[in-house]
Amino acid sequence: MALPKDDFKWFGEGFDGFPKSLPEDCVEYTIYVLDSKLEDLEIQEHLRGIHTAANRLTQKLLRDFIWQREGIQLELKREAGKRFLRGRTNYGDSVEDEWLIVYILRELSKQFPKIWIRIVDTDGQFLLIEAANVLPRWLNPEIADFRVWLNSGRLLIVPLQKPRAEVTQVKQPDQRPLTFTEALQFIQSRPSGLLHSPEIESEAFYRLQKYPKQIQESLHHALVTLPRKLAYILHDKAAYVSPAVEAFYLRDPIALRQLQAPGPTGLEFPPLDLVTTSVKFTKVGYAQLKSQQFVAPASWAAARSTQIDLKSQEMAEMGMKITCGFEMLISDPQNQDRKAVREIRILLDDLGAGEDDLPSDAEIRSWVQREDDETWLNINFEEFEKELNGRGRQSSAGMNGGFGNKGAQENLRKMVSRFEDFLNDDTAGAEGAEFLDEMDQDDDESTRSDSDAEGEDRDVSFDEGEFARMMREMMGMPTELATAPDSKLPGNGVFPQGKRVTGVSSTEEGELGVRQAMHEIEEELRDAGALDLNESPNYQETRQRKAIYANSSSTGQSDASADGEKAEEGEVDIDFNLAKNILESFKSQGGLSGPGGNLMGLMGTHLPRDE
Repeated sequence: MALPKDDFKWFGEGFDGFPKSLPEDCVEYTIYVLDSKLEDLEIQEHLRGIHTAANRLTQKLLRDFIWQREGIQLELKREAGKRFLRGRTNYGDSVEDEWLIVYILRELSKQFPKIWIRIVDTDGQFLLIEAANVLPRWLNPEIADFRVWLNSGRLLIVPLQKPRAEVTQVKQPDQRPLTFTEALQFIQSRPSGLLHSPEIESEAFYRLQKYPKQIQESLHHALVTLPRKLAYILHDKAAYVSPAVEAFYLRDPIALRQLQAPGPTGLEFPPLDLVTTSVKFTKVGYAQLKSQQFVAPASWAAARSTQIDLKSQEMAEMGMKITCGFEMLISDPQNQDRKAVREIRILLDDLGAGEDDLPSDAEIRSWVQREDDETWLNINFEEFEKELNGRGRQSSAGMNGGFGNKGAQENLRKMVSRFEDFLNDDTAGAEGAEFLDEMDQDDDESTRSDSDAEGEDRDVSFDEGEFARMMREMMGMPTELATAPDSKLPGNGVFPQGKRVTGVSSTEEGELGVRQAMHEIEEELRDAGALDLNESPNYQETRQRKAIYANSSSTGQSDASADGEKAEEGEVDIDFNLAKNILESFKSQGGLSGPGGNLMGLMGTHLPRDE
């Protein structure tokens, strides 16, 4: 028996490894110089110059900046005969760090028009995710790899390829994933054929509008009380606070062992000789530190008890958390190879050897003592609800107020606006919002006819198709009957061609329309024999009596009595079958959602659980 063919290559057949994905909270970026006139060594020199320019740009933009976990870093690589620059950054919980990297790379691409930059993160093409509201329908995640590039500050997309006429007669574009080699070949051979949509670019780079101002706004300064030795280290390099905050935030019982000593003995930063100074944090790091509930170690209990007023207690508590974070950071054996830990160890050794002196009180007072407002930490949920409803509060001066800063309000309004646009979009399907563009003009006419049919029934509040489908599922009938009216029912003939359920028109509303639709479905099912699943013993006799009553009716009174008896006896048989099928359908659901329970719920009836 021949095995089905697939594209998987086994070992020895060119197997190149399993699909690779980035670790969590990581962004990867690669820079290529695409110029057919340059030799390999010339490309290498160009890449080195780009690397130097990237370092200068980073130093210019990020003076005194603190990364949450890792910063931008580029290395010269060579793979598959091509030289390029590659970097990978773990941005931790600070998504703003990821967008800062995008901003730096975009500015770098403006300086070097010959470079092409590709950026992906754990989620894949996150720039397309930002622009999902305006993407063409064909650009889905399955074929998006290697299609998105940055060049000269623009976002360019490799479009779908039109198949050659001699290869195939199909006019549809080649909707398949693009390989890395194919993407580079297209860029080098047909750069003018790349898709540049200002609308997509605006959405993808929406978060970059607040840069470079956002660089400093993502930091927070606070006054804290901490040991003099630690104040000296943080003054030497403020970026050491980020790994210490992370060590405190991700602590475990093993890391806390270093803090369990009853006294200051064995601690690198004992709670002695405390000073108050300004410390710089990332906003994410400060929020993590502030929100943590932490029981003070025994060595810090006496130091905290000396603080009287509330403000001093808050500064002492923040200083205790930072100091404990540093203790856990440098005492953990797994952190000994980290660059920050090695540098801290060198500073401590210099202090111990007497090569450096601790700062005096006067020197500490000469440092910049800055304390930022913390209102950005607070969210007024009443104002939040008003913002969601589009009713921002008005201040006494008549200016728009609201929770958070202007950026948060703008992002919230944009999010709500996108959601409303999706709900109001008649072409949106189960896979998300869909938008027509120039690539969709080749769609067949069936799509347009479907949308026209949906437009005709848009005002109908009752979905007769869904109702009929649920009825058929509940009664054990095949659902294909809805789309194949000429298909035969097992042992019951076919549906009459001249008799079809007309459904509920756009002018029929309310109870009358529902009853009419149910009556027509019932008549059609009865004529086809679909309701004769379990005939009662006297069912044939009942049908014969119906025919006798109908034929022997000669007066209005006899007609009325016959009709009444016919309706009465008919309802008995139909109710028996319907009730049996409904109960069996509901019981088969096992307490979960199903067609029987959903149908009865639409009618306002809720059956008890089968226990």
